[in-house]
Amino acid sequence: MSDTALALTGPASAQADAALPADLVRRVGWLKQYGSHPMSFSTMQPDMAYFELPGAGYIAYAQHWGMQFALADPVCAPQLRERLLDSFLQRHPGAVFVQVSKAVVDHLHGRHGYYGTQFGSESKLILSGWNLRGARKQIIRTAVNGAASCGIAIREGGFDHDVKRISEAWIRTRRCKNQEIRFLIRPMIVDYREGTRYFYAYKADGEAVGFIFFDPMYAGSRLAGYVPNISRSSANFRQGLWYALMAHALAVFQEEGVPCVDLGLVPLQVSAALEPQESRALRLAMAAIRERMDFLYNFKGLEFAKSRFQGHVEKTYCCHRNAMPALAMTAMFRLTRII
Repeated sequence: MSDTALALTGPASAQADAALPADLVRRVGWLKQYGSHPMSFSTMQPDMAYFELPGAGYIAYAQHWGMQFALADPVCAPQLRERLLDSFLQRHPGAVFVQVSKAVVDHLHGRHGYYGTQFGSESKLILSGWNLRGARKQIIRTAVNGAASCGIAIREGGFDHDVKRISEAWIRTRRCKNQEIRFLIRPMIVDYREGTRYFYAYKADGEAVGFIFFDPMYAGSRLAGYVPNISRSSANFRQGLWYALMAHALAVFQEEGVPCVDLGLVPLQVSAALEPQESRALRLAMAAIRERMDFLYNFKGLEFAKSRFQGHVEKTYCCHRNAMPALAMTAMFRLTRII
């Protein structure tokens, strides 16, 4: 593995942790030991609250309209997951769990009577065998060639505060134009950034026209992979530049021996079959949102873009007390700033 990847868990990393506040040091320790979920790193974003079980781990959650929304799986050892969930629900018995795995669903449904409804999908690329061959990846190859023909150079670098200019211009081209989405996507500028990787696309004159930020995933205090959490591009290059940036970053990670890249959440991409613990009412409501409210968020476009990479698709869920949690879902969309 490369020096860049090894630095995430080496002595310099330990020195950086020592400079952090004690509560953050504690959570970072759990994150690096057990943060294998693609949203584990995003639990460190601003404005989150934390429920901790001493010696075990934590659940990160946000509060809105008097409700609690837990983000991702608990950050803890698998054998302590159920204990941490039970303790959290003693404190917050009506909490909603967002973007969690089937293991969390099974416990919440079996022990606490929760519904566990598909919320979307995640796509994972195992880098040891991944390549650009295949008909469905033609769009990626075309984007790579197109970027090169336009004189675009892609390079990894440090965090550049000029990304705000690109981001503001990019947001004005999106269907949700008011401000950047939060909670389900961490903010672009955060206090804790250790281990994050930054890839930029530059025009021939040196102007940055796009970027992708990758957040680390961990397992057993070692780097387990990355997830592309923040991506932006100039309106002049928005078609295809993301593919070119992704292809370059994947090649770098492959050379370093990084095990995988999780492409992250595709909201409302769900399988047709209804599972026993799911809410039929919520599934129907989410299907209607996906088909009729694409003006809120480009659900289908995101699904198409990520599907080109031909990753292994895994389901992700939301867990809720009521069969039709209309108020909670509205609160969550307001929390995320989609509406």
